[in-house]
Amino acid sequence: MAIELSDELIRLEEAAWAEQQENRLTVETAQAVQTAITAHAEATGQSRDEVEAALKKHVRHPAEGDG
Repeated sequence: MAIELSDELIRLEEAAWAEQQENRLTVETAQAVQTAITAHAEATGQSRDEVEAALKKHVRHPAEGDG
């Protein structure tokens, strides 16, 4: 089953990834992403770990496709 990602999750991870690339990732940004991943996984009945992995792949390795 394909992992469903919301636009909000993608936006948060893109912001966190940009901060990380610039060596300025804040605890607040990282926590916002983690909280959103957990809430999304619970709301959709998906595995939290799978949601996080799919999200990171989508944002960090877009050329590889969505799965």
